[in-house]
Amino acid sequence: MTEGPLPVWLFWALLSASFAAATAILTKLGVEGVHPDVATLIRTVVVLLMLAILVGASGVGLSLSSLSGRTWLFLTLSGLATGASWLCYIRALQQGPAAQVAPVDKLSVVFVALFGVTLLGERLSAANWLGVGLIAAGAALVALK
Repeated sequence: MTEGPLPVWLFWALLSASFAAATAILTKLGVEGVHPDVATLIRTVVVLLMLAILVGASGVGLSLSSLSGRTWLFLTLSGLATGASWLCYIRALQQGPAAQVAPVDKLSVVFVALFGVTLLGERLSAANWLGVGLIAAGAALVALK
């Protein structure tokens, strides 16, 4: 995809948000009467199979030995964080309405901004901070009964 009026990353980010929304609704429909760990296992197996097919079809190859120890460490930690997030998310969806759980889950956007600034040295403009604050306020308002 070439650069047009919008950056390429924005296309992928909007597509990701669309799939995340579908994930919330589909998970909410699928978790009734299922232990959250079993639901997470099923989702994980499906993701693993999908990615195995994608990597196999792309011809990228699996040169795992060429990856650095740093890459292994951070991708492993990322995988553990993903698993923990999924487990918590499914438990939240079993106990609460999707229309409230999903926006609160998106407080991750606020946390990423804070971590990006404090841990990665990224800089946000005043307008960016306003957006982060509005996301936090929106999640808080959606969580209210």
